[in-house]
Amino acid sequence: MLQYEELILEFENLRPQLADLKAAINPDGLKKEIAELEEETAKPDFWNDTENSQKVSRKLGALKGKLAQYDKLAENFEDVITMAELANEEDDECMLGEIKELADSTKAQLEEQKLVTLLSGEFDAKNAILTFHAGAGGTEAQDWVEMLYRMYNRWAERHNFKVSLLDYLEGEEAGIKSASILIEGLNAYGFLKSENGVHRLVRVSPFDASGRRHTSFASLEVMPEIDEDTSVDIRPEDIEMEVYRSSGAGGQKVNKTSSAVRLIHKPTGIVCACQTQRSQVQNREYAMRMLISKLVEIKEREHLEKISDIKGEQLQIAWGAQIRSYVFMPYTLAKDHRTGYEMGNIQAVMDGDIDGFINAYLKSKALESNE
Repeated sequence: MLQYEELILEFENLRPQLADLKAAINPDGLKKEIAELEEETAKPDFWNDTENSQKVSRKLGALKGKLAQYDKLAENFEDVITMAELANEEDDECMLGEIKELADSTKAQLEEQKLVTLLSGEFDAKNAILTFHAGAGGTEAQDWVEMLYRMYNRWAERHNFKVSLLDYLEGEEAGIKSASILIEGLNAYGFLKSENGVHRLVRVSPFDASGRRHTSFASLEVMPEIDEDTSVDIRPEDIEMEVYRSSGAGGQKVNKTSSAVRLIHKPTGIVCACQTQRSQVQNREYAMRMLISKLVEIKEREHLEKISDIKGEQLQIAWGAQIRSYVFMPYTLAKDHRTGYEMGNIQAVMDGDIDGFINAYLKSKALESNE
């Protein structure tokens, strides 16, 4: 049958892409690294250092997942060709639908795994720190921050990433004024760096009794989590520390004692805060990590040599600065203004289905670098 022959030819033409992917992923190298980590986890004192053991375990799980994904892709790729050849020999039309379904999912897997290989930046493999800020507009903007906060938590759940709350400031009536979360997982920063910027919402406000349409803005700052970096030298006298009482979403999420810590980096004006750990010392440690991450990220982006040259980024959270718009009324559409990628199912987007936007951004950056 012609349809089977075309499918076989299509996949044979895709084989060089699968070979390139294998070279980039390096399954043998992954197996070696997995074996080394498993050997480390088998040591008697491995679990004595809880923080390190958790990091190693998460990395081990991520590497195993990456290898399993590639192995499954390679298996499905060969299955499509084999099944199509057999069905073609027997002139079996009944198998066409099933084979096409497997072929479509295999091509999607190939594209997705190819995108991962584009994450070659120095910090792409690291965890990501996301910081949300409400723009002008009071309750409207604060409610929009809470919607975005939920969206990225849902995205992380879809990818089996761990989310930790670092800082949380409730809105006066509803929503969130500002919040910071840590998303832990392989390539978390590489994927989420595309989300850095201003996000715009258009909808009929649930807080407006007249039912008028409102436009709200919120900013999202994305940084790689960096524990230590010798390229930045933060002098103790450049740090101002403030201690305050934690406040947040209630329940067990935050410690209600005066253990929250806010660090101000005087040369740049950068402020980092953490309030969710058990002690002031732990909160300061996390806030310092956030500060180092921010300074290194700015230095990397702007190719600056000294911290004294870094000026805190001034981002206007308003019209004209948005990277993406989310429209609920008079139609439903989420559109990225950098790539042109759009999605009409706005509810799916708000439930964390944003991979299309991320993939479009990575592809556009890959094209730019090849020009």
